[in-house]
Amino acid sequence: MPGGFAFHRRGGMAGILVATLLLGLAATPVGAAEKDLTDKGKVLVEKNCSRCHAIGKEGDSTHPEAPPVRTLSSRYPIDDLAESLAEGIVSGHPDMPIFVFSPTDVEAIIEYLKSIQDQPSPPAEQPKQ
Repeated sequence: MPGGFAFHRRGGMAGILVATLLLGLAATPVGAAEKDLTDKGKVLVEKNCSRCHAIGKEGDSTHPEAPPVRTLSSRYPIDDLAESLAEGIVSGHPDMPIFVFSPTDVEAIIEYLKSIQDQPSPPAEQPKQ
């Protein structure tokens, strides 16, 4: 049965090759996937929020009552905004429209917001007494 052995061996090699290819396809770099999600979030925020809010790491909002989105973490935990984004953000300000986003859009927006938040200043050292 040498021919059978050779066939089995080639079949085994083909199986290893297929498994290697599948693993390679599944091993998309996590950083690339996160960047894609963050980029999608940026597009959504630009489209829906930039009319009033500053949406980048710098700049002022065009609407005086609209805080820059990079400062939202000083008011709310960013992850806590997911429910409001999914169910419809309602603010006390009458000019703000109600937005409702899909779960994948919410995830993208949250990732973008996290990526641009102002970092809190380190606490000032207290003078020793």
